Amino acid sequence: MRKVFRQILTIEEAKNLLFSRYKPIPRVEELDILSATGRVLAEDVYSKISVPPFDRATVDGFAVKAEDTFSAEEDNPVKLRVLGKIEAGDWVELEVRSGEAFEISTGSAIPKGANAVVMVEFTREVGEFVEIYKSVAPGENVMFAGSDIMAGELILRKGTRLTHREIGVLAACGIKRVKVYGKPKVAVISTGNELSDLNGTLTKGKIYDVNSFSISSAIEENGGTAIRFGIVRDDEEDMKRAILKALNLADIVITSGSTSSGFGDKMYRVLEELAEILVHGIAVKPGKPTIIAISDGKPIFGLPGYPVSALTIFELIVAPVLRELAGLRKDSRKVNARLAVKVFSEIGRREFLPVNLVSGKEGFSAYPVTGSYSGAITALAFSDGIVEVPEEVVMLEENEVVEVKLFSEINPADLVFIGSHCIGVDFILKEIKGNVKVINVGSTGGILAVKRGEADIAGTHLLDESGVYNEKIVKVLGVKNAVLVKGYLRDQGFIVAKGNPKGIEGFEDLLRDDVRLINRNKGSGTRTLLDMHLQKLAERMGKDFEEIKRKIKGYEVEAKTHDAVAIAVATKRADVGLGIKSVANLYNLDFIPLRSEEYDFLIPRDRLGKWSVEKFLEILKSEEFARKLEKVGGLRVYERTGEIIEI
Repeated sequence: MRKVFRQILTIEEAKNLLFSRYKPIPRVEELDILSATGRVLAEDVYSKISVPPFDRATVDGFAVKAEDTFSAEEDNPVKLRVLGKIEAGDWVELEVRSGEAFEISTGSAIPKGANAVVMVEFTREVGEFVEIYKSVAPGENVMFAGSDIMAGELILRKGTRLTHREIGVLAACGIKRVKVYGKPKVAVISTGNELSDLNGTLTKGKIYDVNSFSISSAIEENGGTAIRFGIVRDDEEDMKRAILKALNLADIVITSGSTSSGFGDKMYRVLEELAEILVHGIAVKPGKPTIIAISDGKPIFGLPGYPVSALTIFELIVAPVLRELAGLRKDSRKVNARLAVKVFSEIGRREFLPVNLVSGKEGFSAYPVTGSYSGAITALAFSDGIVEVPEEVVMLEENEVVEVKLFSEINPADLVFIGSHCIGVDFILKEIKGNVKVINVGSTGGILAVKRGEADIAGTHLLDESGVYNEKIVKVLGVKNAVLVKGYLRDQGFIVAKGNPKGIEGFEDLLRDDVRLINRNKGSGTRTLLDMHLQKLAERMGKDFEEIKRKIKGYEVEAKTHDAVAIAVATKRADVGLGIKSVANLYNLDFIPLRSEEYDFLIPRDRLGKWSVEKFLEILKSEEFARKLEKVGGLRVYERTGEIIEI
């Protein structure tokens, strides 16, 4: 008996009918990280520790006070007394003073008082002394505590597909198990008397079974587990037994072949007995003879027998269902992009540069992932792909077009946030139901990204010498056609040990001989704030600013993050540092408030109407966001939150 198509539907109508009766609900399971490769995270993951947990050497050499080496030359070396040797895993309490050094191995903890490491290649040991033939700058060859990952930092977002890079990040943070989406089990049945298995000999009138292999492979690529049933002949009873067995074993059943309206096409009649048929015939070419049915809440997809038709329908209808269940998005392979910044490389050595991609006015821009150290696992985990730099190339220019070999998928971002990182931003972005791309390059990098049209929003907290946050600096950097949206306040102050054992009350205490400071890096808003107060102190005391700086023990020792400041105080490498209260709370340290820092958002004017930007600003001004900030401590909204300033 010949069966005509019941009703030809558009692809949209077919999907709507399917999803009106079937809701793909992902299954969540907890796995150890060794079993989680390829899975998709079902929750945000936060680090419980800092990486690294202490300041560490990135080369073999000698830990020194950088200023002791400033006069070092090849024909006039500086001579320092060696206090001992620090191997990886050692912890020493001795302090490096002027004229002293520690021999140190790569990965070892930097001793108290030292702020740089001289590479062993530029030294020569002479008895209990070391001769140094090349000067180093403060912070050179040092990886600072928390410079890669901060304790409490959001390290991997819900929806991230775990590869060897993300697994490395989890291991670095001591995380053994994660919650991931389960892999949907999909049964695959090929039907047709003309089909021959690959193990058999191809006889006259037969063709090899293509669909069960190609569809099974496509299932695995889209996050599922394929259960290949092989070939079932064009016999209705055989088909019924196979489908019933498949429904018992799998979450989804896919058949191919016998779906058309010809005399020998029997799949419609079989499914009519076993399930509720929703669709028979879709207005697409190829792929018209498609059947969609439901049995006890499980979908059955009857795909056409021709491989091209079957795979077309698979991509249009089945793959989105599998990806929804597995938490995946669509994959890409490689793209051309313009470098956002100039990149230097070592001649004679091929380099693979991890980059993060954003879409700008002239196509994709590639941002080299921050963190140049070999131990900075985030250089891989937070990248979209790599740029190969040949051996003979020393430099890639800004705006140079490069080919990016992608690690995995590139999904057009609904919101691109570039700039300074803050936990408050994480609270907002978590509520935006879309594909959010975050690149933490600091305030200045975010402002320049807005200027180039690459960022929807930039987070910034730059303080100029007049004491004004953000507004004047944005204009100095040449940003036009943008607005500055006032964000929230972050309490800045002195971070000290619990109980404030040194009795530190103000900047005058930094001049005491028994007080050691841990400073922030040049160019940071916190460093600017410190220098502003020290300048005022110098004026009150009638002294030169440089003289005041020289009197402060540790002024030249720089930390690149608030987290590194707190760790230095917590480990007693310093008595005091300037930072934000939320970090002091994280490490159970005391905090002496000085002033509130204004963390604001720079937005191109033409992005204000974008739904994700509107949602960001809506959340920023919400009472729920205000409550979340208050719980953190040291962060809070105020009367200017949400105020818009034209740039």
